[in-house]
Amino acid sequence: MNTPPLRLGLFGIGLDTYWPQFPGLKRRLEGYQQGIRERLAALGATVVDAGLVDSPTQARVAAEMFRREGVELLLLYVSTYALSSTVLPVVQQARVPVVVLNLQPVAAIDYDAFNKLGDRGVMTGEWLAHCQACAAPEIACVFNRAGLDYHLVTGTLDDPEAWQEIRAWVEAARVAAVMRQNRLGVLGHYYCGMLDVYSDMTQHAAVFGTHFELLEMCELRRYREETTEAQIEAKLEEFRRQFDVTPECSAAELRRAAQTSCALDRLVAAHQLGAMAYYYEGQPGNEYENIVTSVIAGNSLLTARGVPVAGECEVKNAQAMKIMDALGTGGSFSEFYALDFNEDVVLLGHDGPGHMAIAEGQVKLVPLPVYHGKPGVGLSIEMRVKHGPVTLLSVVQNRQGQLKLLVAEGEAVPGPILHIGNTNSRYRFALGAKAFVNAWSQAGPAHHCAIGLGHVAPTLQKLAALVGIECQVVG
Repeated sequence: MNTPPLRLGLFGIGLDTYWPQFPGLKRRLEGYQQGIRERLAALGATVVDAGLVDSPTQARVAAEMFRREGVELLLLYVSTYALSSTVLPVVQQARVPVVVLNLQPVAAIDYDAFNKLGDRGVMTGEWLAHCQACAAPEIACVFNRAGLDYHLVTGTLDDPEAWQEIRAWVEAARVAAVMRQNRLGVLGHYYCGMLDVYSDMTQHAAVFGTHFELLEMCELRRYREETTEAQIEAKLEEFRRQFDVTPECSAAELRRAAQTSCALDRLVAAHQLGAMAYYYEGQPGNEYENIVTSVIAGNSLLTARGVPVAGECEVKNAQAMKIMDALGTGGSFSEFYALDFNEDVVLLGHDGPGHMAIAEGQVKLVPLPVYHGKPGVGLSIEMRVKHGPVTLLSVVQNRQGQLKLLVAEGEAVPGPILHIGNTNSRYRFALGAKAFVNAWSQAGPAHHCAIGLGHVAPTLQKLAALVGIECQVVG
């Protein structure tokens, strides 16, 4: 997908009555806002700055600008005390989430220097440059009474903790925009009997804005039949670059997987897909069975380049994988494999595809004599996730029928794994293996999840807030 840069709306608030009373105050506050704008732009966003809004009239002008420019998120900088009547119209009319920046210039007023100013008018002007907190309760009160969601960040202009939180809000807004613009292909049907993976695509479209494209196996078959020898040879060369192709892989199986991979590339391009969920079986000896038993290598390549593919037609997990991939953390398709009570770790993996970009070492391409629980034979991948901090994400439909995010932070650790032609890794969680599996399972996810690198629970919590769903963190 060609996703445009995130567009942020920034406006400061003040009170026009102050400017003639306290010369230089407005210019000083505008300077603070310019610094905020520059730091936001450094995060890779396009910043639409409405300047310092100091009256209801200016508020309506700012709101119209934000709507015209299509901003995803509003950053409201409280530069000094301001009337809530200046704030409310902007947020009401812009109709996008808002983060209130309650940022003082410094951690504390220099009281000695302040009191030496002598002139009470000058002293009052100096205080007004530091009284951001004065307006925060009024703004919150009015937003509450108006039924508007908002989020508050309190600190100083150069406060690392505050800016870490701001960055997380910006990143969450960027991921929300990616999800809304995403086109998710659904190829085939659910694995029969896996009741936990069944999804309501209308509900997902309503929450995330995702478009669902229902795909036909016969279209994939046509693309496969139209694949040229040159394309197959190029794909085989890509296999050799991207995988550690084990000697056991026969030339015929490699060619079969390469031809299918070329067809998958065409299918994704034809429908401009940013993610896909798939499953199919077909009758023994049928061409569709031939196709579906040769997709793992191609789907792993797609996942590694930003088109995550979830097997067993797990739409919810394709969404989770896309979220993690949009965060730049990976998002590998996984399920619980076993518990190692001796080492107090949980083993998670799957029979493919996996997110090769987060693999520890090169991914092996290996033959499988049987796809457990599925028809046919073919090639699969062996990989483990890089050691270090990880986050698990599941998109869950709760008992009330609503979507929520389920999140856990842990660590991928070294140790023995199962070499059975699957993705497979060992994970340690603060709760311990027993308590973690209980808590995760009781939260009600399907048996799949997406695993990404790093600890990103705070950003996922903010994403959930932006799209209006619950986020449950286990641990």
